[in-house]
Amino acid sequence: MNRRIFLERLGLLATGMVVSLKSNAFNQLTHGGTITGIVSDGNKAIANAVLSDGFEVVKTDANGRYTINLNDKSEFLFLSTPSGYDFKTDTESVNRQYESLGARNEINFKLKKLKKDDNKHNFIIWADPQVKNKKDVKQMMDTSVPDVQQLTKSMGPDALIHGIGVGDLVWDNHALFPDYNGAVAQMGIPFFQALGNHDMDYRMGGDETSDKTFKQMYGPTYYSFNRGKAHYIVLDDVRYLGIERTYDGYISEEQLAWMAKDLQHVAKDQLVIICLHIPVHNGVKNREAFYALLEGYQHVHVMSGHTHYNVNKIQNGVYEHNHGAVCGAWWTGPICSDGTPRGYGVYEVNGNDLKWYYKATGQKKDYQLSVFVETLTNQKRMIANVWNWDPEWKVEYELDGKPMGAPEKIDGYDPLSVELYKGEKLPVTRSFAEPHRTDHLFMAHFGPAVQKVKVIATDRFGQKFIAES
Repeated sequence: MNRRIFLERLGLLATGMVVSLKSNAFNQLTHGGTITGIVSDGNKAIANAVLSDGFEVVKTDANGRYTINLNDKSEFLFLSTPSGYDFKTDTESVNRQYESLGARNEINFKLKKLKKDDNKHNFIIWADPQVKNKKDVKQMMDTSVPDVQQLTKSMGPDALIHGIGVGDLVWDNHALFPDYNGAVAQMGIPFFQALGNHDMDYRMGGDETSDKTFKQMYGPTYYSFNRGKAHYIVLDDVRYLGIERTYDGYISEEQLAWMAKDLQHVAKDQLVIICLHIPVHNGVKNREAFYALLEGYQHVHVMSGHTHYNVNKIQNGVYEHNHGAVCGAWWTGPICSDGTPRGYGVYEVNGNDLKWYYKATGQKKDYQLSVFVETLTNQKRMIANVWNWDPEWKVEYELDGKPMGAPEKIDGYDPLSVELYKGEKLPVTRSFAEPHRTDHLFMAHFGPAVQKVKVIATDRFGQKFIAES
């Protein structure tokens, strides 16, 4: 890590521990009620670029000029990076397409035009790296980071790929934010961040002050950007309730009002990718208001984390990908609480079309299911775990080479997760981790003479994956 940047951020973290709320560093500087500026590529003005202070949303005119009237609560001005232009990042590849508001009344943004069409691009979703100490950091650096490095290398030197961390970048230990940034730097792709419950400040007031350290490190907690025909929105859906570690899933009215304005500049047929921490479909209290803003949009995907298990849900026409954790069951074993391997989501964008798969850390791309066979009193039982299953998948099985059709889909516990995590003394280092029920299990019973079991899972894109036991 760049030593100067590390010391600057360490200073910010230290400042955040001692500065009182009334003398919040962001409020020490005053700005006028209006900001003006130009968005350009250094030579040519960029028209129709979208900027926001998190409250108002404006566009540049034909000359690349904009004017925005700031809200009293404004802390940042961010540019929703237009399609066709590179993301602005620091030397560690962390997103920096924003400016902190201070005494300036003029802020200009300079962009670099991409050398290739960005309608085709890729992104990865990192949910819950959640490092608590240096041992966790070492695991992340030794396993997760090299896996991403290999992935990006396999895509070729000219591939456009970025990453999004959907919260719990650390585990209450904010002194490890620089270590997370070091992981981002080694992965070498532009990375955007969302706030998780373990990234918040406690004992400093209510929700309005719980993101102070995160903002000092990463800027605004909600914003947007574009690449190709995809529009990305990052939200903060963790509401701190003012009591140590007490929070709920809620998207503030201010964010919803901003999102409505932001979406006014997005065509209904565009691909919309919304990234946040707590899953919307079952964890956000005001999700109906969220879904209402997306009515009429034809291609909406939500990327969430938080749960440490993997599940896909389609609700109100919105496809939500609730990702397994980078840290699995809190860095205690190779799998999450539902048997999903620790890993991350990989996505391929082509215009407004999206394809995806789950990448298990340390495994090949085609590792998409596991099979367990156990002997009972007078029969055998097979349980297959297809961790990225959704209703468009097809699961079949064979016994000693004979096709048997579809196994029974069940809701239950992954056998390996029970072996590794079930009980007060397991896992040894963090015994609170327990198996979690999942609905992506498939079961079949058969005679004890069967020697070979094969399970074939076909995803919604026609890709076949095989596991045998």
